[in-house]
Amino acid sequence: MASCPASQCALSKPGSLPLAGVTVVALEQVIAAPFATRQLAELGARVIKIERPGVGDASRGYDTTVKGLSSHFVWVNRSKESVTLDAKHPEAKAILAKLVSRADVFVQNLAPGAAARLGLGAEELRARHPRLIWCGISGYGENGPYSAKRAYDLLVQCETGLLSVTGTPETPSKAGIPIADIAAGMYAFSGILAALYRRKETGEGATLDISMFESLGEWLGFPANFTAYGGTPPPRTGAAHATIVPYGPFKAGDGKTVFLGIQNEREFARFCEQVLGQPGLPKDPRFSSGSARNERRAEMNALIEGVFAQSTAAQVVEQLEAAGIANARLNTMQEFWDHPQLEARNRWREVDSPAGKLDTLLPPLNIAGMEADISAIPAVGEHTHRLLDELGYDAKAIQALSAEGAI
Repeated sequence: MASCPASQCALSKPGSLPLAGVTVVALEQVIAAPFATRQLAELGARVIKIERPGVGDASRGYDTTVKGLSSHFVWVNRSKESVTLDAKHPEAKAILAKLVSRADVFVQNLAPGAAARLGLGAEELRARHPRLIWCGISGYGENGPYSAKRAYDLLVQCETGLLSVTGTPETPSKAGIPIADIAAGMYAFSGILAALYRRKETGEGATLDISMFESLGEWLGFPANFTAYGGTPPPRTGAAHATIVPYGPFKAGDGKTVFLGIQNEREFARFCEQVLGQPGLPKDPRFSSGSARNERRAEMNALIEGVFAQSTAAQVVEQLEAAGIANARLNTMQEFWDHPQLEARNRWREVDSPAGKLDTLLPPLNIAGMEADISAIPAVGEHTHRLLDELGYDAKAIQALSAEGAI
């Protein structure tokens, strides 16, 4: 897949993974673009991450909880090479131009208009490099009345209406993870894969315009359709479901919470007979259908918790399992980290970092006979000198670039 001449393919990452031979240059920051490029790296692409000299990606400074490193940065930046360049410096621009000329993919998620001002916009780069796959990730897209509007994850959650359907009846709540960034990163990742596949067939590059707003909007299909065609939005119901009952959290007798979900009338009948001990309940007009139970949500939930109060959470889970009713514990993040399912499926690996060895999870893209490339989390500019050497810069030139603040 690599578009570089044979004499220049030293910039390609060796190996037998699906994207071996693909080079990605990423002028990226924080979450959305780094999340996309990390996944490309794990499939074998060589990802060259461009960072600001000295300080690096802004997310490096978000916290220091992972042995002095940022939990955000550690999450989305393994398996990459870090090169520091001041993208506004003339000499650094020349270096970046050389990198892009040898790349298969260019990814950027700078502030609106910044890439174009640096001479790195899609039109300019694609004109020079027709096989290049150019991917821009922004808050609201390359055009439209919001195209120049700055966007952060919470703000996009607000604009898409996510907060209007998430939380309790009294309090709108954001998702506990940067879901708009993650959504955009996933569509950038899948879009780049599709563009690489098409290029292999046609020889043509591509321009990808990925927005956080549209990415998260795609994930809001249920409440959007429910509102547009139903006339009213689904209510905020905390951890319960807006329309399905019973579905959500229920207290057991020991004060612990058990979550369960009923998907159809057969399950509800089994739940009533084997867990609640009330086989006649499905024939009660108050609870005989999903809509009836939804209308009497409080009454239904009170009845269930009255039965659950006679048992511990562990006993309730055992009964639900025996009845074939879907259920879950309310785990903490530490309980997730220690989850027996992760251990049983051998999901943990060790990765190098500037702070030493760290535990990390394999990505969930499981292809039989292939394991993702899980390699080190880079220090700021760790690979700058080595890469400049590959590009033909000698020690004296590199020293001069450093003295000028270009790298």
